[in-house]
Amino acid sequence: MQKDEEALDKAGINVVAISYDSIDILKKFSDKNSITYPLLSDDGSTVIDLFGIRNKLMDGKKFGANDLTGVPHPGTYVLDADGKILGKLFLKKYMERHTNDELLKLVADVTK
Repeated sequence: MQKDEEALDKAGINVVAISYDSIDILKKFSDKNSITYPLLSDDGSTVIDLFGIRNKLMDGKKFGANDLTGVPHPGTYVLDADGKILGKLFLKKYMERHTNDELLKLVADVTK
């Protein structure tokens, strides 16, 4: 999303990411990748579980030194200014991500 920041800005899209990763891990990732949008830590996956998006197939698995318990299905919610969910894009596999073009199309479709 970072590389298409200008297109997202032009479409009026504000990006906020949430992850099960700790604040320290997110800070390192943000610094390494020059991320300018907020990265929020859901350490313990409380919000992930409230939204029902935990990828239970990943519970108990490891990726390098990282425990993958609490990993959500990769996805994006589109919200209005009042926090109402207008649309969403979700993928089944842990390592997949939708494109920014798909996000821009969703936003155009739900804001018509």
